Amino acid sequence: MSLPPTKRSITNATASSSSSPHFQPPMKKAKSQAVACSLDPNRNGLHHHHNNQDDNNVLFDPSSMPLHDDSKSADACAPAAANLSRKKATPPQPAKKLVIKLVKAKPTLPTNFEVETWATLKSAIIAIFLKQPDSCDLEKLYQASLTYSSFLYFDYYRHLQHRTYVKQTPNVRSLWDMGLQLFRKHLSMAPEVEHKTVTGLLRMIEGERLGEAVDRTLLNHLLKMFTALGIYSESFEKPFLECTSEFYAAEGMKYMQQSDVPDYLKHVEMRLHEEHERCVLYLDALTRKPLIATAEKQLLERHIPAILDKGFVMLMDGRRIEDLQRMYSLFSRVNALESLRQAISSYIRRTGQVIVMDEEKDKDMVPSLLEFKASLDSIWEESFSKNEAFGNTIKDSFEHLINLRQNRPAELIAKFLDEKLRSGNKGTSEEELEGTLDKALVLFRFIQGKDVFEAFYKKDLAKRLLLGKSASIDAEKSMITKLKTECGSQFTNKLEGMFKDIELSKEINESFKQSSQARTKLPSGIEMSVHVLTTGYWPTYPPMDVRLPHELNVYQVCFGLWDEMSTVRHL
Repeated sequence: MSLPPTKRSITNATASSSSSPHFQPPMKKAKSQAVACSLDPNRNGLHHHHNNQDDNNVLFDPSSMPLHDDSKSADACAPAAANLSRKKATPPQPAKKLVIKLVKAKPTLPTNFEVETWATLKSAIIAIFLKQPDSCDLEKLYQASLTYSSFLYFDYYRHLQHRTYVKQTPNVRSLWDMGLQLFRKHLSMAPEVEHKTVTGLLRMIEGERLGEAVDRTLLNHLLKMFTALGIYSESFEKPFLECTSEFYAAEGMKYMQQSDVPDYLKHVEMRLHEEHERCVLYLDALTRKPLIATAEKQLLERHIPAILDKGFVMLMDGRRIEDLQRMYSLFSRVNALESLRQAISSYIRRTGQVIVMDEEKDKDMVPSLLEFKASLDSIWEESFSKNEAFGNTIKDSFEHLINLRQNRPAELIAKFLDEKLRSGNKGTSEEELEGTLDKALVLFRFIQGKDVFEAFYKKDLAKRLLLGKSASIDAEKSMITKLKTECGSQFTNKLEGMFKDIELSKEINESFKQSSQARTKLPSGIEMSVHVLTTGYWPTYPPMDVRLPHELNVYQVCFGLWDEMSTVRHL
């Protein structure tokens, strides 16, 4: 009978048998031990015998053989035992012996096995792809591939055990979890190790904040280890945030004393960016929110009043769009926009008061107010992101300052429009003139004495129309349309009536010139224009006695005669 092969390394194994019942194979009495395996008909099983000369050198262990091999042995022995029990008269067969030569030491691979084996295989693979002969023996290549892949399979098999057996078996932990538990246990038993590690981490991060080069990979690995052990929050994050608060509290005080506001805001912006970068590179993601909040509190929130007092007016006067935008962005992070809004209101009222209340500069009041308003609008759009609350603050503050002198700004705005409409678009395009009118209309919205504006504007308009000083009728009508849109038709009713009278007067003058009276009775070389005005539309003037020259008296008499005979309109 032959025994199934084992999966262990057997250096030399021989099995002998004989057809003669009296044949007995010789047994060597050397240092190697003999293990006998015989069939016993009485016990229906296997007998294993070995000498006890040196148990430590026995390498072959039948109990360690694979189960499927043992089952085959048992199945093979069972029929034989049954036959022997039925044939009691048959003499017992001699035992079949398996001789195993023991190995003194467990075989190991050379230290450079992987490198040399891969070099051999790589050379053969390249030769195959290049279709070139290879000097290496094929059997050697086969053995190298088999040995090399067997270790890879072992690693893969062990990995599958972690993913299948461990997950399906309760109360069984993976090697990784067991390792973490043991490491955590031993670390808790040595608190000085944890303390020194945390102290070293904090020193490295502080050094990086001061400009030193640190090993960020080491920081990342150590902090990931803390996270895996479940001690990151309590052991590292809490002291880390405390150190961060102390560091930026001292730095904020120092930089506020040494730097101007624009440079300080740039420094704060840089620091916040650096802390965000640390969270990305090696800190835990959950640390980002409390870390940024700590830096913002120490660098910004504590210094809001000092920042506004020290540099806000300077930034507004210089129209520092980028710096104001940075201030708005940083203040929004710490809910300090209300403080910024109040600072804007105070600045507008204080600066506008200087413009409006200086009587010696009344001539420049409107242009200065227009320039100031344009500057505020630009800052509101580009620096304050068109914040609605800020826009309303600018409007309210501007309305307050423009009415500090009651009716004077309304009068000056009307005079400003008269100047622009008299000079017209000389040296400027129609678009630029329209833009100027629109800007002046913005100031008009803020004045409370709109009736004062109407009175002065109507008086100036009458002069421009009657004296022919208006450079552009289209611009005049455009302004009337703007006022009508702003204040309603009732506000511009009289102004529109004045334009109708001018148009009607043109028709009357043209009809008179075409009449026979004008052609026959008027002296040559005399031109006279008559304006027919509606009393309710035009400004009222005190009556005056006018003595006309003889030539104009003739013209007046002739015009009166034509008017009495005319069917167009009786004046």
